[in-house]
Amino acid sequence: MFDVQMRQHDSLTIDGVAINTFSMPEAIDSIVTAAQAGDTFSVCTLNLDHVDKLSKQPEFRSAYRRARFVTADGFPIVILGRLSGAPIERTTGADLVHPLCAEAGRNGLPVYLFGSNKLTLHRATRRLSKRYSGLRIVGSHSPGPTFDPHSDEANDAIQRIRTSGAKLCFVALGAPRQEIFAARCLDQLPSTGLLCIGAALDFIANTQNRAPRFTQKTGLEWAWRMMRDPRRLGPRYARCAAAIPRLAIQSLPQIINARKRKTA
Repeated sequence: MFDVQMRQHDSLTIDGVAINTFSMPEAIDSIVTAAQAGDTFSVCTLNLDHVDKLSKQPEFRSAYRRARFVTADGFPIVILGRLSGAPIERTTGADLVHPLCAEAGRNGLPVYLFGSNKLTLHRATRRLSKRYSGLRIVGSHSPGPTFDPHSDEANDAIQRIRTSGAKLCFVALGAPRQEIFAARCLDQLPSTGLLCIGAALDFIANTQNRAPRFTQKTGLEWAWRMMRDPRRLGPRYARCAAAIPRLAIQSLPQIINARKRKTA
């Protein structure tokens, strides 16, 4: 078992948020162990868009700081983490769903799907249930397009998840709504892990196409996505690029300290 808490000094910290879960195997092991213990927790995957939002949205930053497990989703963050002495590997929300469903099936951990749309949830439920023996998807719900994490609709969603008895809930609302909703659930759901996974269910249902694997491995997934939807994603990735200098400057003391520890 990986001990996330014991390694805080090795983690990369951004705006008070520590990336404390370094790899896919570590994330899967930590999440499953916490779910088996009946813990309530949230999981976030930090990318450059989130870094930009952390600096501008206090509620989003507060939600992130409450997450028990934070992984690195984005190669600039991975590189800075390694320079800071942490052996970080890219671990995205989309990559977590399949192995966690496999482990949920093996370990009898009921799963709930929340977010996206009805077609996506229907297809994802069918495909995941068919693929993973023993997997129990005990419920799913798609909120309205204007879903507010603090609304009566959110209260109803929390009650649905609670009644289902789910130990793991995949939250596919997109940032910042999914992280803020997951943070609310920490105070109201007993024994449930909330995983913020973005468009992962859409990829599983084939209602959205994910970038080719070679772009994921080479750090070019963002370029593939922007070419497909430049009007919507162009401004977003411009903001992400603008966040890199601030992120590098902020990480510099951690990088210097890591170098000192290495040469000591």
